[in-house]
Amino acid sequence: MSADGSQIGESSTPQERHHAGPEKKKTQKNKASTGASAAGVRALSAQVVGFYFRAPMKAFFRSRVDYMAYARAIHPHYKSGQSWSWRVSTPGLLANAIRTEGWMFLPKQLFPPMIANISIGAVLYTSYLHMLGNLHEPSAYASRRIMPPPEPKHTMSAGFIAGSIQSVFAAPMDALQVRFKMSEMLEGRYRNMWDYAFSKLREIGVRGIFAGWSLTFVKDATSCAVFFSTFEYVKAQAYYAFLPFIYSIGNRQDAYDPTPITPHYMIEPAFLLMAGAAATVTQQSIQFPLTQVQTVHYNRLESLDYAARAENNPRNVLRLYYNAYMETFRQAKLEAQKVGGMRRWLYQDFLWSTLRQTPSTSAGLIVFEIVRRKYGIDEGGGLTDLGGKQFIL
Repeated sequence: MSADGSQIGESSTPQERHHAGPEKKKTQKNKASTGASAAGVRALSAQVVGFYFRAPMKAFFRSRVDYMAYARAIHPHYKSGQSWSWRVSTPGLLANAIRTEGWMFLPKQLFPPMIANISIGAVLYTSYLHMLGNLHEPSAYASRRIMPPPEPKHTMSAGFIAGSIQSVFAAPMDALQVRFKMSEMLEGRYRNMWDYAFSKLREIGVRGIFAGWSLTFVKDATSCAVFFSTFEYVKAQAYYAFLPFIYSIGNRQDAYDPTPITPHYMIEPAFLLMAGAAATVTQQSIQFPLTQVQTVHYNRLESLDYAARAENNPRNVLRLYYNAYMETFRQAKLEAQKVGGMRRWLYQDFLWSTLRQTPSTSAGLIVFEIVRRKYGIDEGGGLTDLGGKQFIL
């Protein structure tokens, strides 16, 4: 490849442009499997990391829907905030739930929220890959290594659109989660999670589903924009800039030596790890404070549902939601005053929360990248010119 990232010997003949069509079709088929794999492994890695640190899984990866809520509620020894033990770990809670309610507990109570979480993640990753391919042409082809790599403006735009799509897709699940009351399940008002989901969605309607969606849209769209942009930049541009720098130390390859350099096999995985960690920090810097405000707003949704159902004038309903946001911001200011300022309240426990989420997020992004390359086309060669040096990548 040349210094600008184009491949050595690259041709733009009609025959090669003809072959680009099937490759692009293959990419479209692989995007869904790539997104689903990354979402599923990210959730699984969160479980493993959570078990390793002996802490609740949701502390490491904040799922949109809490799929262990029912299992915790029916466990006779579970108490919020208690020290870790095998009985209150995820396997222990599941074992007790199956022993109490039988194997039908899995499809009735556990699988619905798990499917919701994985579906939301799959929509996010798949939408991102699709939009990136539309914004950056080399990313549209099923190549194992994209050269030249997408610029931040491409990845940020694709991430913003993908986050927006995710916020719309996740709106029903968010609405169900914030209105969920375990007492209603235990008292038998709903037979299972499927019954709760369909009944509650019919009850609140479209207006209830999208109540508070504006905050979700801002949070998901902006955080996903910086999330994917940071990840792609560190694992590509930063990696490609590091190689000629590190191999220039000691004049390992002088100007007259045409021998290509094969980078150490640990350098690229290290950059993938750093990319995942950096993406988590930047995402949390936006998502965490907005979640604080959103939590205050969600606490008022049930009363807002009753008021909206009693109002027939659409204009008055809009005014009702507007006043609800104003009340949320007023209450947020009061909460901030209690702890010494808005910034302190918005970022309270930010560092610890980010550190706990980093392992699972990094693992999910690494799997996302591995699967994307696994389904890519090996174009052969791999000779790349970086900073005047030839590298075999």
